[in-house]
Amino acid sequence: MNDASPQTIYLKDYTPPAYLVETVELTFRLAPAATRVVSRISFRPNPDATTKDFVLHGSDMSLLWAKIDGAEITPSISATGLTCEVPNAPFIWEAEVEIAPDANTALEGLYMSNGMYCTQCEAEGFRRITYYPDRPDVMAVFTVRIESDLPVLLSNGNPTGSGEGWAEWHDPWPKPAYLFALVAGDLIAHTGSFTTQSGRDVALNIWVREDDIGKCAFGMDALKKSMRWDEEVYGREYDLDIFNIVAVDDFNAGAMENKGLNIFNSSAVLASPETATDSDFERIEAIIAHEYFHNWTGNRITCRDWFQLCLKEGLTVFRDQQFTGDMRGHAVKRIVDAIDLRAFQFPEDNGTLSHPVRPESFVEINNFYTATVYEKGAEVIGMLKRLVGDAAYQSALDLYFDRHDGEAATIEDWLAVFEDSTGRDLAQFKRWYQQAGTPRITVTDSFVDGTYTLHLAQETPSTPGQSVKHPFVIPVAVGLLGQNGQEVVPTTVLELTQAEQSFHFEGLSGRPLPSILRGFSAPVILKQSQTGAEQAFLLAHDTDPFNAWEAGQNLARAGLTAMILDDAKPDRAFLDALRLAIADEEKDPAYRAMLLALPSQENLAQALFDAGHTPDPDRIYASHKALREAIANHCQAILSRLYDEHQLTGPFSPDASAAGKRALTNAALRYLSLSDGPSRAQAQFDTADNMTQQLAALSALLSIDAGRDALSAFEAHWSKDRLVMNKWFALQVASAEPENAVAVTEALTQHPAFNWKNPNRFRSVVGALPRNQAGFHRADGAGYRLLADWLIRLDAMNPMVAARMTTAFQTMSRWDAGRQAHMRDALRQIATAPGLSRDTAEMVDRLLG
Repeated sequence: MNDASPQTIYLKDYTPPAYLVETVELTFRLAPAATRVVSRISFRPNPDATTKDFVLHGSDMSLLWAKIDGAEITPSISATGLTCEVPNAPFIWEAEVEIAPDANTALEGLYMSNGMYCTQCEAEGFRRITYYPDRPDVMAVFTVRIESDLPVLLSNGNPTGSGEGWAEWHDPWPKPAYLFALVAGDLIAHTGSFTTQSGRDVALNIWVREDDIGKCAFGMDALKKSMRWDEEVYGREYDLDIFNIVAVDDFNAGAMENKGLNIFNSSAVLASPETATDSDFERIEAIIAHEYFHNWTGNRITCRDWFQLCLKEGLTVFRDQQFTGDMRGHAVKRIVDAIDLRAFQFPEDNGTLSHPVRPESFVEINNFYTATVYEKGAEVIGMLKRLVGDAAYQSALDLYFDRHDGEAATIEDWLAVFEDSTGRDLAQFKRWYQQAGTPRITVTDSFVDGTYTLHLAQETPSTPGQSVKHPFVIPVAVGLLGQNGQEVVPTTVLELTQAEQSFHFEGLSGRPLPSILRGFSAPVILKQSQTGAEQAFLLAHDTDPFNAWEAGQNLARAGLTAMILDDAKPDRAFLDALRLAIADEEKDPAYRAMLLALPSQENLAQALFDAGHTPDPDRIYASHKALREAIANHCQAILSRLYDEHQLTGPFSPDASAAGKRALTNAALRYLSLSDGPSRAQAQFDTADNMTQQLAALSALLSIDAGRDALSAFEAHWSKDRLVMNKWFALQVASAEPENAVAVTEALTQHPAFNWKNPNRFRSVVGALPRNQAGFHRADGAGYRLLADWLIRLDAMNPMVAARMTTAFQTMSRWDAGRQAHMRDALRQIATAPGLSRDTAEMVDRLLG
C-alpha cells in the first residue's frame, strides 16, 4: 500500500481546528512539470480548540521555503503534511512549493487534461496543491493570481485584474479549501447573462475547446432555468458578478460545485441533438442544476466535517430532483429515482458496503461518495418534507439559511431548524442518519363492519457493525380504492413509528383495495400479498401514477419469477394488462414508455435473493428475453400503432413532451424488432437526424443480432467525437450475449480509440461489463478476473475511479458458492497487488468482510 498504516477516522473523535484562517493569497506560476505555488495565509488561534498543535496537510510536493511573520523557518515534514512551532497569536504564514501537474494521473489537486490545467479538490485534493489545513470547517476568503502564457486563466469569485500573462481573482465569500478551483487553457466561451430577482446582472460563461462551442446552448439554458428556479422556489439568489462553467475531458466525477467556477466532466455539459440523447439532455440539465444549487446548500453553508457529507449532497440531490420534476414531470421522475435507488443503493444497503447515511468512520473519504450518502440522503430529506408538510418545510429552510449562512454545519444543526420551526421532536427520525440498511414493511389487513384495518410491521436486517436496529419513523402514503376504481380514501400519510402498528379507516361501504407507499413515500421494501387480479386492477385504476407503475412491475416480476424457478410460460394476465395500459391515450407517452420497461435483471436477482432463492443469472437472462419476445408478439398491433402515431416532425426539441414521445416510439421499436425483424430499426437508423433516434435504432438492431453493418457505419461517422464514441463502446458491451460479453470487452480494450487513462472511456468499456449481468457473472469467473486485472492497472494511475468500481463485487453474497469463490479470488488478487492504494484497499477489505 502507498500508506503503510492508514488510519480510521471516527465521527466521535471530531475536534475543532487549532487555528482558523482569515485570508488566503495564492500565486500560481504554471508550468507542466514544475508549477510554483506561493501562499500567504493569515492564521489566528481558535478559542474553541482543544489543542494548540499547528498542522498543515500536504503531499506530493516540494517545499522550497517557509516563513512565519517574515522569518524563515524549517518545519517538520512528513508524507502527509508538516508541523512547526507558531505564535499563540495571529500570524502570517508564507511558503512556496513546487508541484508537477503533468505527472498527476490521480486527477486530484492540480493536474493537466490535454494541455489544460484543472483542479479537483473535493474531498482532499487541495493538500496536493500547497500546505494548508485541508478540512471543510476551515473557511477563508481567497485571492488568487495566476501567471501563464495560456489565454484563459480562471479561479473562484470575481475577476479583479488581468494583463499579458496574468490574471487575478477574488472570492469575497469564505470557503473551505475543497471548493478552491483553477483552470488555465486555450478555451473559448459560450456567453450569456442573467438578471437576479434584485436586479443584479450576472455574466455567464461555459468555457470549452473550440470544437465544442456548438454544444453549449442547452447547458446555458439549463443554467438560467436553475438560477430562476432557485430564486422562485427556495428564495436563493446568486451572489457573485460572474458564473463560470468549464468542460474538462479528464474528470473523475460528473461535476464539481467550486464557488463561481464549476468544473464539469465534458459528458455532463456538452450536448447537441446530433450527439446527445434525450437521457443526456435530462442528465445535463439535472447536473447543472445540482452544482448550481450547491451555491447555497454546500458553499454558503458547507459541512463541518466529511461525516456530514449527506448534509450538502442529500439536500442538493433532493433539490435537483424537485427541479427536474418541475421541468419534466414529477410522475416519471419519481419512477426513475426509485429505479435508480433500487438498482444502486439497495444493494449497497444490503451488502458488506452497507453504511448509514452519515457514516461513523472512514479510512478514505473518497469511498463514501456513495448512493447511500447521495440518493438515500435525498430520500431522507423527502421523508422529512412529507412529515412536516410543504409550508413547514419552507419555513425550516428559510431558518436554515438565515441561521447557518457562512458556517460549516452538521446534521444536528439541520434537524434543529425543523424542531425549532415546527415543534416536532426528531430524535427518532434521526435514526435515518444513524442506522444502515433498508427497512422491510410487512402489510396485513382486515375488513369488519365497515372498518378497514391496515397492520404494518417494520424490520431492518442487521448490517456490518449494526446487529440491533430500532424502529424508524416511516411516512407511509396510503390511498384506498373502491370496486369501481374510485378513491374512497385519498392519499393519507401514515406515520409508522413502532415495530408494529395498526391504522383504522371507518365508515366504508365495502372492502377497499389498498394502494400503499404511494409516490414511493419512503425508501423501504414493501412485503404485501396481492393477487395478480388485484395488481392488474391497480395498474388500470390506481390514481397514483407511481403505484400504478409499481403494480405493473409486480405483475411482471411475479411472472418472471415463475418462469425462472418453475419454467412457466409468460403470464397471459400480465400481457393483457400491459396491452391495455399502454393503449390508454390519457397516459403521458413518457409514462407509457416506463410501463413497457421490465424489471431489470439486477432487480430480479435481488428480489429472488430476498425471497430466499439463489439467483441464476443465466436463467434470469433467458426468462427476461422470453418475456420481451412474448410482449412483442402479444402487443404487436398496439406497439405498431404507437410507433407510427407518435413520430415527430420538424426541428428537434429536447423538451419533456418531445422526449416522451421519442421514449415511447423507441420502446415500441425495441419490441417490434423482436416481432417483425430489423426493417423499422434499420430505416430509423438510416434516416435519424438526432442521436436519440439513431442510438435507439442501433440498440434495437444489436438486440436481434442485425447491427453489424450499422455498428461499423456509426463508428465511421462518429470516430472523431469522443463523447459519442463512449456510447458506441458501452452499447456493444451492454448488448453482448452473456457468453460473448467478456470477449467483446477484451476486444474493445484493444481498440485504437480505447484510452484507459481517461475515466469516461474506461467506464464505457470495462465499467460497462458489470452492467451486463449474465455476462459479468459467468459461472467460470472470467468476468470477475477481467475486471480485477483492469482495476489493479487503473489503481496505480487513478485510485479514486478504481476504488469506486470495486462496487461491482458488492452483491457477492447473493450468488451461488462457485461464483462467490471466483469473486473472492478476484478480490484477493486485487488486495495482494503491490502498491495498492489506500482507496482501493479499504474497499476490497470491506467487500471481503
